[in-house]
Amino acid sequence: MSLPPSYFDAVYAAAEDPWSMRTRWYERRKYALTAAALPRERYGEGLEVGCSVGELTARLAARCDRLTGWDASAAAVERATARVAEEAHVRVEQAVVPDRPLPAVDLLVLSEVLYYLDAGDLRRFLAQVRAAVRPGGTLLAVHWRHPVADYPQTGDAVHAALRAALPWPRVAVHEEPDLLLDCWVAAGADDVRAASVAAAEDLW
Repeated sequence: MSLPPSYFDAVYAAAEDPWSMRTRWYERRKYALTAAALPRERYGEGLEVGCSVGELTARLAARCDRLTGWDASAAAVERATARVAEEAHVRVEQAVVPDRPLPAVDLLVLSEVLYYLDAGDLRRFLAQVRAAVRPGGTLLAVHWRHPVADYPQTGDAVHAALRAALPWPRVAVHEEPDLLLDCWVAAGADDVRAASVAAAEDLW
């Protein structure tokens, strides 16, 4: 089964920043990789699913006209809201996927979240993803690769599911022992120019 909100409530009750997102070089480097992989300089409407304490949210805020962060835990929502309190164009909400349908967005970021879903919930969610990302929009997913006993799936498994389900061209792929990152543009599978940052600026 997918992990329930109560699981995350317990995690956040035990620590202010359970995964040390504010202090670890690993996390800061991953956020830099994530931001660098985004093919567009700016997005109209962005959504980050699984925003935790808001560290990546704060980085994404600089790239979006409007940004929403979702998390299943009320404590995470409170801490993320405080982290981005000075960003008037950012809001943070409590939401559980796939129960809450995705809105239409130009940027959808899935960072360290999909391995909490079991196979059935992941299939439901991926159907929502295909409908939610607007034409020409971006989907970025990045996940830890090592197994965690509590999690229904691994990062490798969820990226395999993403790659099988999404009919879009990928603009970036990054693979290393600890993490996988994939970034897609919502366009026809053979639309090479849609996946090119250079083409967007008429460089070819």
